[in-house]
Amino acid sequence: MSANEPNEAGGSQAVKAQLRLREMVLAGELPGGTRLAEVAISEQLGISRTPVRSALMRLEQEGLLESLPNGGFAVRTFSERDVADAIELRGTLEGLSARLAAERGAAPVVLREARACLRRIDELLRQPALDDAAFSRYVDFNGQFHRLLSEMAGSTLVAKQLERVVNLPFASPSAFVVVQANSPAARDMLVIAQDQHEQVLDAIENREGARAEALMREHSRLAQRNLREALHGAHDHSLPGVQLIRRRA
Repeated sequence: MSANEPNEAGGSQAVKAQLRLREMVLAGELPGGTRLAEVAISEQLGISRTPVRSALMRLEQEGLLESLPNGGFAVRTFSERDVADAIELRGTLEGLSARLAAERGAAPVVLREARACLRRIDELLRQPALDDAAFSRYVDFNGQFHRLLSEMAGSTLVAKQLERVVNLPFASPSAFVVVQANSPAARDMLVIAQDQHEQVLDAIENREGARAEALMREHSRLAQRNLREALHGAHDHSLPGVQLIRRRA
């Protein structure tokens, strides 16, 4: 067993810590502004400090945490407008990227990789519900698909700007996936997103630039609708980040 411990610490344990910390933040167990001490988190989760440190860094990249001047991290809070603008910006740039990919013609090898990525997502979504491991794989595959879409455009400039945008608060492609990854509601939302993935890839392959752009803009609006429903619904706390977002006055 000891031979596997380094890999576990660097891989599955880091993912486990990341999922658990994300759930704690999004469920309100760690409110906005809470300072996160690496040692305390390690003891609370029963996981060594190395994977906890990795998990904290990943959550900072997702935009849920912010690094502090004197070291460590704190849970971020955002205004509703911040989040809406970040999602809109991502949709605009991804739409541009999809249009360029369709108009310029995407490399066949990248199109094959994207199709293979979607097949892997299809396999996951055949399950009636997703456990933590399947959810983690979905996040990875979804991120990979969006990165491949960016690559298809053949524009280093657009790709760099898009990379910056997805690190804005709640703007990453997987930011508004529900916290309860094993719930039927989570799977239903992912099925809708997957259908949009298939359609935009078809549009790119068929060299339909305007359609590809419109589909990616619509894809980001799924997150916009989820944001509005989460903030203005009666008691809807099924979407991540609800308790970290300040509603408009």
